[in-house]
Amino acid sequence: MKNKFAFAKEIVREAASYIRRHMKGDLHIERKSSPTDLVTKLDKEVQTLLIDKIRLRYPNDLFCAEEGDLKTPVDQGSVWVIDPIDGTNNFVAQAEDFAIMVAYFENGQGQFGIIYDVMKDVCYHGGGVFPAYCNNELLPPFKAKPLSDFLVAINAGMLETNAWGVADLGNASLGVRVYGSAAISFSKILSGQLLTYITYLQPWDYAAASILGESLGYRLLTVSGEPVDFQTRQPVMLVPIEMQEEIQSYIYERKEN
Repeated sequence: MKNKFAFAKEIVREAASYIRRHMKGDLHIERKSSPTDLVTKLDKEVQTLLIDKIRLRYPNDLFCAEEGDLKTPVDQGSVWVIDPIDGTNNFVAQAEDFAIMVAYFENGQGQFGIIYDVMKDVCYHGGGVFPAYCNNELLPPFKAKPLSDFLVAINAGMLETNAWGVADLGNASLGVRVYGSAAISFSKILSGQLLTYITYLQPWDYAAASILGESLGYRLLTVSGEPVDFQTRQPVMLVPIEMQEEIQSYIYERKEN
């Protein structure tokens, strides 16, 4: 597993270098499910680059990836979960605050996760069978303090409608932040800058963070407190186990009139 982890970090850095070399060109931006659900030529190219390298080294491994039809469940053998560019809107509009995310599972058990902030050259890596690091610095486990001393990150649409009471949670905290990227939001939790992140996500959006977070005292759950299914888009949150009960005391299912 050590060799596989080293290989994963190597190809993620190669993918990041590829993005930096090509991001000034024509991105061929397309819209997928909505006007704000963007995909670029680089999203597709980077995913292909990563998968081709993995297939060459590990031809029997399988994939769950954002672009295309590769959607293998994580409990079906050796499965790589890939988001080639998380925060595509930030990538298109700002050329920063986006990241590559890769996670690796064996029969449903997370072995390691990688979140690489491409423009800041900051890599969160480890979890599972490895210690969690930010670049070369060991990440400390979660340390509790009053909710009112923490910032939280919440999906803007959920915040506006107070879905599941997330605005109430935000009001009880020190403040709310919206970053436009799951990877960037999760990395701020892992580094102790945020308490939690609540939003709607697909498996490739949260797989790496779920593995990294677990090694530091966090748990990736649906907003109702259930395990995520690693198959569909769900409302999820990465929360410290030590404060899960307090956070969930603000969460409720919104009733439709």
